[in-house]
Amino acid sequence: MKLTNIIIITARLELLTGLHIGAGDGEMHIGGVDNPVIRHPLTRVPYIPGSSLKGKMRSLLEWRSGAVREDPLGFGDRDKPGVLPILQLFGVSGDAQLTEQEAGQIGPTRLAFWDCCLDDGWVEEMREDNLPLIEVKSENSINRISGTASNPRQTERVPAGAFFNFRLSFKKLDGDDEKLLDMALAGLKLLELDSLGGSGSRGYGKVAFTKLQIDGDNAEKRFADVKPFDL
Repeated sequence: MKLTNIIIITARLELLTGLHIGAGDGEMHIGGVDNPVIRHPLTRVPYIPGSSLKGKMRSLLEWRSGAVREDPLGFGDRDKPGVLPILQLFGVSGDAQLTEQEAGQIGPTRLAFWDCCLDDGWVEEMREDNLPLIEVKSENSINRISGTASNPRQTERVPAGAFFNFRLSFKKLDGDDEKLLDMALAGLKLLELDSLGGSGSRGYGKVAFTKLQIDGDNAEKRFADVKPFDL
């Protein structure tokens, strides 16, 4: 098994609606927002963790395969339809205890996800116009009988119209065909059709991948032609 190439996929990840990826802050802050977004610890600028992209993309592909379960699919699921490419792209758990022969059936994890930073130009434009990089959305619950609102809460979001710099690495091994790369593109397409981050059922996290390139070459048509449910 030989590494023959590392393919770089880049794109502009544009927010069509506000995005909330939580910071996981367990502390209570007086006068603070209930649900803050994750920020860079030094610049305090919001970003999209690569782990968020990887987890949602893998989950959607597992649902598409029909073999989804509570835990991520593993080596024992490799013979189920559509599962082997998912394992090749995302790998298996480190505690799987595979033999050398079993590990050779899957190979090393092909995909490496990078954290996505807000585009510098967009950040500069917002600051020049004295506009915030974060919006705060107020929400509440509605009593189905009385129609009254209760449980008010505030959620931070990166606003619609923002865009991030997306980058994905694909390790190509001898024996890999284009279908494996197409599966990765199908995962990105499923993200567009679904959502990223929290509260997708309430309209958060609708995204679009634009200006997509593969190794610096325009691949927008190839991406537009991907039919994720036909693979």
